[in-house]
Amino acid sequence: MPEPVSANVCLVYATLGRAEVLSRTYDAVARQTLAPSSIIVSTPTAADAGRLADAPGVTLLLGPAGSAHQRNRALRNLPEGTEFIVFFDDDFVPHPRWIEEAVAVFRSRPEVGAVTGNVLVDGIKGPGLSVDEAMALVEAPVPGDIDWVEEPYSPYGCNMAFRVDMVGDLVFDERLVLYGWLEDRDFGAALARRGAKLVKAGRALGVHMGVKRGRVSGVKLGYSQIVNPVYLNRKGTMRVHQVVDHIFRNMASNLAKSASPEPYIDRLGRLQGNVVGMFDVLRGRLTPEKAARL
Repeated sequence: MPEPVSANVCLVYATLGRAEVLSRTYDAVARQTLAPSSIIVSTPTAADAGRLADAPGVTLLLGPAGSAHQRNRALRNLPEGTEFIVFFDDDFVPHPRWIEEAVAVFRSRPEVGAVTGNVLVDGIKGPGLSVDEAMALVEAPVPGDIDWVEEPYSPYGCNMAFRVDMVGDLVFDERLVLYGWLEDRDFGAALARRGAKLVKAGRALGVHMGVKRGRVSGVKLGYSQIVNPVYLNRKGTMRVHQVVDHIFRNMASNLAKSASPEPYIDRLGRLQGNVVGMFDVLRGRLTPEKAARL
């Protein structure tokens, strides 16, 4: 039998406005076959952390809102000896073996700097899932073959892990404000430029509920959909064809669905933000932080 996987893992939640959801999805951590050595909740207020605010073994870090700000606070406060850092969204439900499977990839492949999990169902693409629905999906028999590792694969923010010694002094770009649109892709690309491999592990399963509460307005998100990819291209972390594809798909989707939008998506707001963003790009104004002021 293979030896059990062990590691010093820090689990991080960067959360805002979803205390009830986080309090329930956190239950999945207790079922992990490889328990995290430390847990950090990075949030603007203790109320945002729900029952985790005073849970044993949880470190609460308070400070400015914004996904990049909150993730960076965790990076600056990792316990000594941390080997791997895992970021779960507050609305992500991991399979009990998620952490163990991610660490197994790191252990078997020292060149890997980032592991993203295999999202069975992503509620962000629809009306969203309840905690009970997500739990049931995670506990159900897994369909098909999951014994694979795909690369290269950009980290997906709802469930991603990093090798701390490869991250070093790298931080998330705090100019990508609020929800931090594409911050995961930017961080992963910067890590890859340092020589790290980015992979997706088929055995690291989970479900992203896609909770709509606590997300930014349609206008703000629409602006970020345009400006952020162009900004990342100027930084060198996103290629031209990726920028064009990203902008075209989002604008086309917002335009096509704005006449009869989904009840859970502000298509008109996103389209308005897209237009403002396009005008700024055409005028050479690459200011992703403007999204916070719209």
